[in-house]
Amino acid sequence: MRNLKKISLFSLLIIIVSLGSCDEGEFLTEVNPNAVTEDTFWKTQEQFNTALTTVYGALQFQSISGGLLGHQMVRGDIAGTEPWYRNLQFRNLTFNDGTFYVTDKWNELYIGVFRANQVINQLQSADPSIVFTGKSKVEMEAQARFLRAFFYFQIAHTYGKGIIHTTVPAVGEFNKDLSTIQEITETVIKPDLEFAKTNLPQSWSDSDIGRVTWGAATSLLGKVYLYEKDWSMASQNFKQVINSELYSLTSDIMDNFRHDTEFNSESIFEVAYNDELAPGIGGGAVDDFPSGSGAEASTLSAEVGQLSFNAFNTVLASYYLHEMLINDVIDAGNPINTGENTQSRRLTATIAPRNGEGDYYKLPLGDRPGWGFGQSAYVKKHSNWYHKTQEESVEFSGRSGINFRHIRLADIYLMYAESVLELNGDVTTAITYIDKVRERAGVITLDKYMTDNAGMFPQLHVSKQIHGNLPMVSPSVENVMTHLRRVERPSELCFEGHRWNDLVRWGIVSDVFTELAADEAWRESNKESVLKINDGGIAPLFIIERIRPDFTVANGSYTSSQHDYFPIPTGEVQTNGNLITN
Repeated sequence: MRNLKKISLFSLLIIIVSLGSCDEGEFLTEVNPNAVTEDTFWKTQEQFNTALTTVYGALQFQSISGGLLGHQMVRGDIAGTEPWYRNLQFRNLTFNDGTFYVTDKWNELYIGVFRANQVINQLQSADPSIVFTGKSKVEMEAQARFLRAFFYFQIAHTYGKGIIHTTVPAVGEFNKDLSTIQEITETVIKPDLEFAKTNLPQSWSDSDIGRVTWGAATSLLGKVYLYEKDWSMASQNFKQVINSELYSLTSDIMDNFRHDTEFNSESIFEVAYNDELAPGIGGGAVDDFPSGSGAEASTLSAEVGQLSFNAFNTVLASYYLHEMLINDVIDAGNPINTGENTQSRRLTATIAPRNGEGDYYKLPLGDRPGWGFGQSAYVKKHSNWYHKTQEESVEFSGRSGINFRHIRLADIYLMYAESVLELNGDVTTAITYIDKVRERAGVITLDKYMTDNAGMFPQLHVSKQIHGNLPMVSPSVENVMTHLRRVERPSELCFEGHRWNDLVRWGIVSDVFTELAADEAWRESNKESVLKINDGGIAPLFIIERIRPDFTVANGSYTSSQHDYFPIPTGEVQTNGNLITN
């Protein structure tokens, strides 16, 4: 999408301009001949494409693909934060219907819906005299419908409900009842994705790189069915993507989190950012910002990057994630391991521990202050640690040009493994696709573990530090599913926007929080006698100064009905007459 240059102002989206008038003859209404209106727009293929670009532009909103995703990242088991950051409201589950991010995400997703509806509606009623080349008209509609489906999938599974708009609302039509996830899925998401799947190309030319494709539509459709527990349809769609051979895992997992390896062989749907355009404008300036100019950049690197390197580390790796990545032992026989690394490639690409390998912001790990006050590891993924000396900050909002990948092939492999496990208990196939991801990470595959351990593999999500060893289990459907849920998906896909939804759809939030709160309590009780937090800390986490409290409050306050989904924002309730009365 770097080639889809975003239009700066929301006003250029052709909101219908209504010129006020009084009684006839009272005065003359003068029309600005330079104004963009319904009468002057939607006349050429180029104008339709310009409007479509603004739909893509909505993807860049920070609540959808940028820095504000940090508030969602800290809700699950992979991350924590500090009490002086706003993220704490989400880590401790103390947010409400007026909390800024609850409101921001809703508004930004519905801007995306509104923009998509404009394009779809205008294409469907376009003047027959307009010349569209080749399949451009139906392909533009397919792109807009994919994007609308994506926005509605985010609405449905973030808020648990939503308001369905498939046309640009006229005055008074904003007052509509809430619809359930199922209603949104059947009314909008599935039909849109089926249309997109049928009408999108498998690939675009280099000049249109970043536009959504058949693979993106088929992948998201498979995910929709997975969330519905329609294992057969989910597995069919995922297998179509796999069998197409359009995609392949990158040799280095880090290629999925760099600015110079974007739109690679593994990428299926990603959102473009650019830190070279609009210099001097902070990444938080979106395309309808009062300044009239968007940044095109992301603020996510500032959220995850380390404080000593001009970032804020508002999202911190949990002890659970850190230790699990350490438990994932490298396979010395895998060519991806050069003999110099003792930690997995996945760990090195994901987090920065005190005893990590290689440079961090072009300095050996530990050469700057940090890793104190309970921090065992900082987040590398999405930061510029690999090529800059520090993060760029404009007015403390950050500027990063690293694209955000919403769907990549590793995710498809793991969702396919899940769907076949649920469909018919096909452990062999599930392990095959899990091991494809593990092999790329350079860690011991489940198959090798079983070969070397009489058919058993370790439960890598268990804290070895606390429990003394990793229980060995047989490859039953239940045990492989537990590995997929508790090890593979968080290790591979952490901080990529999936984790909370995964925990919720599996119904295991309470179990996970209870377990991690117990681990936290053990560490607190043994922080000086065993963990030596005032004496340099001990392996493998080397925690010093304190035990960071990530899960105790959340575990005590979590209620599925209250916290699985965000509440409908208070602003929507107050302005929507149907919600006020209902």
